Amino acid sequence: MTQGLLWLPLLLVFVLLTGLGWLERRRQQLFRDWAEGAELAKLDGCGAARLIDGELSWSTFQAGSFQPAGSFPIKQLELVELLSLGSGEAPLTTESQGACRLRLVGGGLQKDLPFSDAERARRWIDELMARSRCEL
Repeated sequence: MTQGLLWLPLLLVFVLLTGLGWLERRRQQLFRDWAEGAELAKLDGCGAARLIDGELSWSTFQAGSFQPAGSFPIKQLELVELLSLGSGEAPLTTESQGACRLRLVGGGLQKDLPFSDAERARRWIDELMARSRCEL
């Protein structure tokens, strides 16, 4: 009886990990469906983003679906800045890692796109600026 009770917490941990794995797999499948046909797409802890037909849109994952959080027309893109996610208007240095946001500026608009990885955000800056030049 005592040995059986010792295995009970391990069984509960196994069930919990299996459930979390299933939820992550479902989130990734929903992302694949959502981003189908996108020229550029990302999924991370801060949300998802995609570029389709010159329109950059991003969403957050809530309650089993992607909820739209914002959009920006790439044709109007003039400037992309890499900023810290949590400390106001502080720009990120080239050595900085971790959570950040891209500030998209152009056409009288200013929007922030969150990222959980600064390296990926830096790659996105190059891609977005190249694509905005192609749209002109």
